[in-house]
Amino acid sequence: MSKVVFVTGAGRGLGTDIARQALAAGHQVVATGRRPEEVEKTLGGPQDNLLVTKLDITSLDDAETAAQAAIDRFGRIDVLINNAGNFYAGYFEEITPEQMRRQFETNLFGPMNVTRAVLPILRKQRDGHIITLSSSAGLIGQEFCVAYAASKFGVEGWMESLRYDVEPYGIRTTVVEPGFFRTELLVDASTTWPEPTIHDYAERTRATIAAWKSMNGQQGGDPVKLARALLTIADQADPPLRFVAGADAIEGVEAKARELLAQARVSRELGGDLGHDDATA
Repeated sequence: MSKVVFVTGAGRGLGTDIARQALAAGHQVVATGRRPEEVEKTLGGPQDNLLVTKLDITSLDDAETAAQAAIDRFGRIDVLINNAGNFYAGYFEEITPEQMRRQFETNLFGPMNVTRAVLPILRKQRDGHIITLSSSAGLIGQEFCVAYAASKFGVEGWMESLRYDVEPYGIRTTVVEPGFFRTELLVDASTTWPEPTIHDYAERTRATIAAWKSMNGQQGGDPVKLARALLTIADQADPPLRFVAGADAIEGVEAKARELLAQARVSRELGGDLGHDDATA
């Protein structure tokens, strides 16, 4: 069934693949980005089922204007795919407080802005689906990813809790944790690489940047297949609350789950009996 699919960050990378696959599947697509003329060009120019509109996700005003444009053109929004994001790489001490805040502004407060703008529409419809791209780094802390992982861990908590807020109004939620896919996350337009500023980290910083740059374009995951999987989920009446995408991500999450269970057992031995003791009251 044709749906109105609202995609952020549609000008390149996974967002472009999602928009293209949605159009190919017969959906009506609202493709957003900071430079709408580039988004439209990337998607092949004007099309009857395509609305391209400006959206800087760090601007709530932009988000509200884009949501209204979608209603004016298509009359509804069925699926919101919060895809836009970026990556501030580096070790904690070499990431400035300003950079840390900018990471959160884009990766956490950005999708919050768009969702805040779209939710009144979905509530009025008593129907809709919010899909937000997190990362395996939103479940598993990783070296050189402290800012990115912190922002994505925030996404996880927000989306997991948002479910309870909106479920009574027929609105479904899915948070997506991809592993390494051949998106454009590691290109310079998406990633801010740190300058070695602390001697203790300098050698590790240079080596890690070189290793990660060499990985770009060689990641195992196919973004077109991921885009198709997201649209399959969007078509489901009872979609998963969480979608761990890619063999590497699944393996990592399974290992993390085993680690958490082991830590829970240790915690039970150490702190399972920390309640009020009537005998000493």
